[in-house]
Amino acid sequence: MKFIDEVSIDVKAGDGGNGLSSFRRLKNIPKGGPDGGDGGDGGNIIFRSVNNLNTLSQFRFQRKFEAQNGKRGGSQNKTGSDGKDLIIEVPCGTLIYDLDTGSSIADLVNNQDELLICKGGKGGLGNLRYKSSTNRSPTKFTEGKEGEGLSLKLELRLLADIGLLGKPNAGKSSLVRAVSSAKPKVADYAFTTLHPSLGVVDYSENSSFVISDIPGLIAGASKGVGLGIQFLKHLSRTKVIVQIVDIYDKTSLEIIEEIKELSRELKDFDSELIHKVKWLALNKIDLVDEQKLETLRELYSDDTFNEKELSYYYLRVLEAPTKRWSQYDCEKLPQDARPEICSNDSYPSSVQEMAWTSPIWFTPRQRN
Repeated sequence: MKFIDEVSIDVKAGDGGNGLSSFRRLKNIPKGGPDGGDGGDGGNIIFRSVNNLNTLSQFRFQRKFEAQNGKRGGSQNKTGSDGKDLIIEVPCGTLIYDLDTGSSIADLVNNQDELLICKGGKGGLGNLRYKSSTNRSPTKFTEGKEGEGLSLKLELRLLADIGLLGKPNAGKSSLVRAVSSAKPKVADYAFTTLHPSLGVVDYSENSSFVISDIPGLIAGASKGVGLGIQFLKHLSRTKVIVQIVDIYDKTSLEIIEEIKELSRELKDFDSELIHKVKWLALNKIDLVDEQKLETLRELYSDDTFNEKELSYYYLRVLEAPTKRWSQYDCEKLPQDARPEICSNDSYPSSVQEMAWTSPIWFTPRQRN
């Protein structure tokens, strides 16, 4: 399914049905009074956020949405049926803007949040409504009111607890694959990741968090260079931003400049993002000698670092041969339901990323 996080659509509520001008005509009552009924109300346009969607791709081929019109009133004072409401489902985290004014209308964050955005028109009145002591046979009726309509911009901002930020091929997708069941594409070329992906990390029986991977950033991303600018907005809802830097085959100064460059792009795009909790993850530290790490410790400093609020960690992602079924997966199944691979050591191994974290070198400054 193609990932789409921004669309423009037109929505219109249903028009009210017209009232009816009619007179009662029975065999024994040739000149009966008025009996025209009212028209039905038009259907409303309602947005509903659901957690089983994570893209706006359903709007690729349909950009106009109209609710049902109300039915015309009938004779014998019958009211026309109301138009059916049109419910448009969107992913949780969808922002709705008025396309003409640019103003924000709503932010649908939670599952099953609903917003009535366009109200259907009221049904018209039948001629029975105009009967009076001075006018016993009115012919007047009214037409139904037009339903409300809007041109809208929908913008999806993914809901994730942790957002990964880094240059192309820094190891972001490898980390998501390693710690969650998500399987973003991993390859040895730039911009392997073309759209954000989400992974759920289960770290205990009843606890989990969501991690998001966005396409890699390059210099000038905040000004529209590369792919990253299209997706930086998805970091706005995260609680923690993890900056991932591949330190293999780079000098200490190149590593430090890359760290600062990522921070600059983040700040230039949205100054509020720089104040989020950040972790620094240095990838492939197992391939770097200790002297280089020691030099990096001595040279790197962050003026915005506040040891009271922020925790910096380094993280390594290794590739290691493992069984296609881990022992943990096997043990979760009843004995009689375990596949053959759980007990057969001759099965070939596959490469599976493994990841873990350890505290980075940070010594709090001495206070007077």
